[in-house]
Formats: sequence, C-alpha cells, structure tokens
Amino acid sequence: MIVRRSAAVLAATVVIGTALAPAAVAEGASPSPAPAIPSGLYGTSDPTYDGVWRQSLALLAQHTVGVKPAAKAVDWLTGQQCASGAFAAYRADASAKCDAKTMVDTNSTSAAVQALAALGGHGGETDKAVAWLKSAQNKDGGWGYTAGGPSDANSTSVVIGALAAVGTKPADVSKDGKSPYDALVKLSIPCGGADGGAFAYQPDKKGKLAANADATAAAVVGALGKGLAGEPLKPVADSLSCGSADSPERAAQNGAAYLVKALAKDKHLTSVMPGAKNQPDYGNTADAVVALATAGHGDKAADAMRWLETHSAQWAAQAGPAAYAQLVLAADAATFDPRDFGGQDLVKQLNATGPAPASLSAEPKASASASAEEAAKKDDSGVSVWWIIGVGLVGGIGIGFLISARNKKQQS
Repeated sequence: MIVRRSAAVLAATVVIGTALAPAAVAEGASPSPAPAIPSGLYGTSDPTYDGVWRQSLALLAQHTVGVKPAAKAVDWLTGQQCASGAFAAYRADASAKCDAKTMVDTNSTSAAVQALAALGGHGGETDKAVAWLKSAQNKDGGWGYTAGGPSDANSTSVVIGALAAVGTKPADVSKDGKSPYDALVKLSIPCGGADGGAFAYQPDKKGKLAANADATAAAVVGALGKGLAGEPLKPVADSLSCGSADSPERAAQNGAAYLVKALAKDKHLTSVMPGAKNQPDYGNTADAVVALATAGHGDKAADAMRWLETHSAQWAAQAGPAAYAQLVLAADAATFDPRDFGGQDLVKQLNATGPAPASLSAEPKASASASAEEAAKKDDSGVSVWWIIGVGLVGGIGIGFLISARNKKQQS
C-alpha cells in the first residue's frame, strides 16, 4: 500500500476503471498534467494516490533509525488531515475543506497515525484520527479501505497498528461485540491444505478464502497487535506448524509458517498480475521479513534479507521513498544494518528523496510499547497503487502494504 497497503491498489483500480479511464480514452482528450510536488513531500512521482502513505512510511522509517525528520515534512503530513480526523491519499489543496467528495480512507489515516505517534507531540491529530477510525469500524470488527467497505486483512491490520501506536488495546475496540482480532481470525485459512495458515485479503463472492501473501504478511503483524514497523520479538520455540487458529496469536504463527514456506524456494515472494510475467515482489518480501521478525522468527527471514540486499537496489531507486522505507524497516526488524545494506546506505537514500532531515543523530527512538504506554497514561480511553497508476512510482512494487501498491488480486 509502494507500498502497502494493498487495499490501496484495489481502490486505485476501481478509481481508474470508473473515473479516469473514460477521460483518458475520450477522443481529443489530453492527459491531465501531473500535480506539482510540494517541497515538504518525499518523492518526485505523482502523489495523487499515495502521498500520505509514502510520507508516513518515510517518517516512520526515519524515526526507527534515529533520524529526526525535517519540520516541513511533518507539517506537510499534519496539513493533509481533514477536520473529521481522517486522511485522504492526497489533497493537492490542503487549505480547502474536506467534503463528501474527499476520498478519505483507513489506510492513509492509520499510516499517518503511526508516523505521528512515533514522532510524538501530535496527540491532537492522532486522537481525532483514531476517533474517526473507530467510527468506521465494521460489524465484524474489521475495516475496509473506505468507511463502510467490506473488511479486509490489510486495512484491519494497519488500523490495529494505529490503535496500538496511541496506547489503545485493539481487543477493546469492538463493534457488536467483535474486535479487529475476530475479523482477522475469520480471514485465516484453516490448516490441512497447501495454503493452510495463510490469510486471505477478503472472502470471494462465494465466501471462499484464497491465500494472499501480502495479506498474510500484514495480518501476522496485525494479529500480534503491532504496526508497520513491527516489533521484533525474542526467538520463539514455535515449530512453525499449522494449528487450530483459536486465538489471534495462533493465527499469526500459522501465517508465519505459511510465509516461511512461501519464501523457501526463491527466497522472495512473487507478484502475479493477470496477463503479465510473474515478477519478484520486493515490497511484499520486505513485509514478510517484518512479519517473521515480529512473530519471533527473524532467523527464518535471513535468506530473504540477503536476497533483498542483492536484488532490491534498482527497484527501490525507481519506486522511491516508500520502497526505501520498507527496506529500512525490514532491515531494522531483521537486525541487518540499513546503512550498509548490500553496499547501499538505505537511510541516506531515503533521506535524499525529501527535505533534509533536522538531525541525523536524534535521540534513540522509544520502543513501540513505551510509546503506547505513554499515550495510555495521557488518555486511558485510547482516543488520544498503487503500482497500476504508478508503475514508474513503484517500479513493480506490488504496497510493501501502501501503496507498494500491492495488487489485491487473490494470489498465493
């Protein structure tokens, strides 16, 4: 959604198919000029569909490695927020009031919450955003890409990360007695078949679940109550076998077992697009690394990280800030050095895609759990892409989830 979240890709597809395509093919029509890139925004590609997402990932990754972002980069992100608390993918004129035509979404909103909560000092913005997210929760406990849309694993997981970032226990956020963990477990494929343990993005029209690697990587992290940066655990003794998903933790371990199998052959995940030759999915591979490290299996992700070290440089250079951010987060989670990643300094490359950081040696970041505890003390209630449009933007990113733009086609 580069990035993750893949749900963004699905939305982009809908937008393209229903709104943009007619204009593009109309006789005599000329393509709309790309919007000017604001000076505080990371990246140089059209931000229409991923501006807030890529900005949020960039700021989160910088914070993770102790870089203090430029003030105008943070101000750009906060300036994108609507009065309701929600964020759209991008608002070219942030001074204009949001209205019914403003396409706010849960993924952009949740990513912004996670970035701003990590940076600190933005309680007003994150409180409003979380209140809006709670208002958009579905009866099954999950979230769709847009308010009222069918719940999906990616959106539900990124919202869980936002709730946790502000000190709210996701299990306590419920609708009709259902929590987001209930929604995720329902999307976990039962053990027994080849895809047992994986997560589906959504059920198909017949209610069938199809394994989706992107959704699985997102859901493993979400089911463990963590955000986009993950939170590496000490190695666990789990045998990585599939067991009855009777808890979100068990479902997460099942998903981790599936990812290990999916990575075993080529050391990377594959993007499957209709009519196109299968290609390595760099973004989802990075997401899978974060998922495995968060589930306590970082050792099982080492081969995938070494593959990324060798093969991801061109992809990241084409895709831009969200891709660099994903690689930084994966390297940090897997205890690789993002400043010496296959001979590349990912942190320097990320910084170069936007305004110069305020400081390259900020004080050590607070752990996610510490930040959450601080937020909880403040308010116990807890309220405190699209690569179809931007193949040039994501260069084959598939959202590693936002907008690596992950295709939401059911895939294994």
